[in-house]
Amino acid sequence: MNKLRKGDSVIVLTGRDKGKRGTVTLRKDETHLVIEGVNMVKKHVKPNPMKGTTGGIVEKAMPIHQSNIAIFNAQTGKADRVGVKTQDGGKRVRIYKSTGAEIATA
Repeated sequence: MNKLRKGDSVIVLTGRDKGKRGTVTLRKDETHLVIEGVNMVKKHVKPNPMKGTTGGIVEKAMPIHQSNIAIFNAQTGKADRVGVKTQDGGKRVRIYKSTGAEIATA
């Protein structure tokens, strides 16, 4: 079970964007996530008249390793760890480790 999913509110723990908050927009692979407004780089793009795109310099969010981010707990206002709890009937849900509250799924 992936502890961080698309739509989760996260905070960056290390790197040049330390302390920034954002939302997970894409899970690139098993260990890398794309977060809105975090790890932005400038990419040079060629014009493509077939797609109707103009060339130039575009800012783009690049993937960041999941070990460098943590889920943001709105109740405490801090970063938190994610745990997995099994409910009756065998259903697994994600919880905040500090409070034990269930994480709302987007």
